Amino acid sequence: MRTKTCLAAILALAIAGTAHADAALEHAKKVLDEAILFDGHNDLPWAIREHEVAQGDLAKYDLVTRAPEKGQTDIPRLRAGKVGAQFWSVYTPPEAPGNHARTQLEQIDLMRRIIARHPDAFVLCSTAADIRAAKQAGLIGGMLGIEGGHTIEDSLGALRAYYDLGVRYMTLTHNRHTNWADAGLEDPPRFGGLNAFGEQVVAEMNRLGMLVDLSHTSPDTMRDALRVSQAPVIFSHAAARGMTEIPRNVPDDVLDLVGKNGGVVMVTFVAGFISQDAADVLLPFIQNYMAKASGKSDEERRAIYAELKAKLVMPKVTVGHVADHIEYIRDRIGVDHVGIGGDYDGNENWPEGMEDVTGYPLLFAELVRRGWSDADLRKLAGENVLRALEQAEAVARRLQQESP
Repeated sequence: MRTKTCLAAILALAIAGTAHADAALEHAKKVLDEAILFDGHNDLPWAIREHEVAQGDLAKYDLVTRAPEKGQTDIPRLRAGKVGAQFWSVYTPPEAPGNHARTQLEQIDLMRRIIARHPDAFVLCSTAADIRAAKQAGLIGGMLGIEGGHTIEDSLGALRAYYDLGVRYMTLTHNRHTNWADAGLEDPPRFGGLNAFGEQVVAEMNRLGMLVDLSHTSPDTMRDALRVSQAPVIFSHAAARGMTEIPRNVPDDVLDLVGKNGGVVMVTFVAGFISQDAADVLLPFIQNYMAKASGKSDEERRAIYAELKAKLVMPKVTVGHVADHIEYIRDRIGVDHVGIGGDYDGNENWPEGMEDVTGYPLLFAELVRRGWSDADLRKLAGENVLRALEQAEAVARRLQQESP
């Protein structure tokens, strides 16, 4: 009888724990229904371009019912994940030989065609006010984000043209240095941060109202950009270096500068950036790929990636790792300076249960269990980055009056 009593008690505790977990998840979903979940980085255009069947053909890549195998983003799953707005990364690889501007234009065109093809789900937005209007209309507001300043090919005219096409942030580097800024994952540095032209790029981005994205950059580039920028900066997909030691993560002193600047660090879900055990595996993989893929054609780069990926074994990572980074940044510089930057369709290694864009409610449920208020959850979801965007727009209006 005593055994049966013990088993009954254990079962009751398990049921109570499950009910508590479900209550947190339901609460998180309710908050996200009302908030604007504005994710900082999704590589859907590159996933479609690189897909072995679609190869950039939208008719061959299903977003209405279910994306093809390994695809992490489609309309039903975005809805299930409660995504209200998205910075769509129009990524162009720096390893490719030349023609960066051409590839960049093709990527912008691809994402604009995706949005136009699905007007019942997506709308292209130019301002923070447009994002808010999209939420009211039940649509997923979208802005374009360039990943890598190499694509302006050292031309402020190209930068202005990209802005006119809908680009609202630019990551100053990807994993390789540009001719004016140092990247985080390439050694040795070229400039020790930004050179004089790099400072002009940041200033022109401020004048346009284009957010300066410091993901992927070296710490010295981060510091230089924060010194020059008159508007809030963002990290569209990054994490805290104080928790995971990897060169592209944000050091504590830079976090402090972001807080003073009014910027936002949008925490990524990529396993290798949020777990030290995973970083110790992923970083050599990235560096090996960079060395072998430089100057290679798209087909050759795909083959190199597949060969290296087949040997990659990642350790377990959980949603708690993401929450830990979010809370680390909150505790360091305040809840007004942290956001969400998943990086879906740009990676393959995720926390358990967060393998695609349906995973956001799981993260917010974890934060509910940690005692986060609804107001702070709304800030994290999107209000912080919308505030940064609104401030960047105000700076642009002032600068355009001063220097047309």
